[in-house]
Amino acid sequence: MKIFKNLTIIILAMVVIACGSNSGSKKNDFTILTNAKKGDISNNETLTITLKNKKNHEIDSVNYFLDGKSISKTSALNNFKLGKQTIQAVVYFENNNQTVNTTITILNSETPKIYTYNIINEYPHDITSYTQGLEFFNDTLYESTGQYKESKLRKLDYKTGKVLKQITLADEYFGEGLTILNDKVYQLTWQEGLGFVYDINSFDKLSSFKYGNSKQGWGLCNNDKQIYKSDGTEKIWILNPETLIEENYIQVYTNKGKIIEINEMEWINDKIYANRYQKNGVAIINPKNGAVTGVIDFTSLKNKVTQHDGLDVLNGIAYNPKTKTVFVTGKRWDKIFEVEIVEK
Repeated sequence: MKIFKNLTIIILAMVVIACGSNSGSKKNDFTILTNAKKGDISNNETLTITLKNKKNHEIDSVNYFLDGKSISKTSALNNFKLGKQTIQAVVYFENNNQTVNTTITILNSETPKIYTYNIINEYPHDITSYTQGLEFFNDTLYESTGQYKESKLRKLDYKTGKVLKQITLADEYFGEGLTILNDKVYQLTWQEGLGFVYDINSFDKLSSFKYGNSKQGWGLCNNDKQIYKSDGTEKIWILNPETLIEENYIQVYTNKGKIIEINEMEWINDKIYANRYQKNGVAIINPKNGAVTGVIDFTSLKNKVTQHDGLDVLNGIAYNPKTKTVFVTGKRWDKIFEVEIVEK
């Protein structure tokens, strides 16, 4: 009986192993080939797809998709978002169907333009402010600052630097970007996966929201209809302003490749202006496809503020609709600069 019992256990184990080894082991009979060189292709090119039929099946039909949109075997890419995108082929053959995928990286066809700046005015800025977010509302400047046990939300008179209203975040939160929409202030935290919503007038906290698939909280801006959120990667997430759910995203790319560490952002004339962490420049981004269309060189600006041990990087960009000018500052800078942007 003991031998029989042992044999039964062995046979059952073999059956389990055999079932497990067959599960999901079926290989695709088709492979997608494209004209993307090493997987890269520019958005001014035409994508050409070839389906390799490895077992010479009699194919009835094939449906192709790129980024979830139906395409043909040859498709122009000028209306597609940049970055890594999935090509999918659904193949119907011999009363069967099979879905196969591959990825390509769509690059921008144009080199970003280089811009510089002229200083129009200089205004005082709290040298202790670790600036993370900056935005105007009714000719008044709002600022979010970072660091644990130092993070704040502030309302400022930008001409004098006077703090008109302020609240301090709890010690466990590291403040990040902010944006203002429909009389509400939206403020991110860094690694806590949580954002806060305040009343613009009272600074009373109305609600909070959790992040979805985004990695962290870095920057925010809006176009009066949607909220855009950066998370330190090349992705900028598009949030529903009512539910704050991440509904989509763009990927920030140039003609060379992806641009990561997208930080504080501002919506200016239908483009996203974004600080890059630890960089002296601001990227100008097409919000429709993620293309970097320009770069503003602010390299010399840091030398125009008081030099001290706590001085940190350029961060903080805001557009004042009243003056139609751009304001920039940095972490623990004692000045805010009002500038005009000019092409080199």
